[in-house]
Amino acid sequence: MSYDRTVRLDADFDTAVTAVRKALADQGFGILTEIDVKATLKAKLGHDMEDYLILGACNPPLAHQALEADRSIGLLLPCNVVVRRDGDTTLVQALDPATMVTLTGLDTLKPVADDATARLDAALDAVG
Repeated sequence: MSYDRTVRLDADFDTAVTAVRKALADQGFGILTEIDVKATLKAKLGHDMEDYLILGACNPPLAHQALEADRSIGLLLPCNVVVRRDGDTTLVQALDPATMVTLTGLDTLKPVADDATARLDAALDAVG
């Protein structure tokens, strides 16, 4: 089962991060969390790795609908979007919202997942 939606960019990491933030905002997503995996692993383990950022994106109306359908869905929120270097390119990856429906088996989440998918796809298309 594929669980990601991915675009590959020829942009540098910082340019990609800026573009992703704007594209998500344009689709009604705010960034609730930000995890700089590279910095964290360096600080905690002394491990060097490529640029790797996890953005926790949230569209409040969609999150509300999902939580009304299933209070436990918070385990799968917010929508994680990863921006990471991969060789000479930058990958932007979003968790496929259909995963919510697949994992829970709740058809009531399908409209929320469909809307989130359309918005995330539009954001990925905007940066890609």
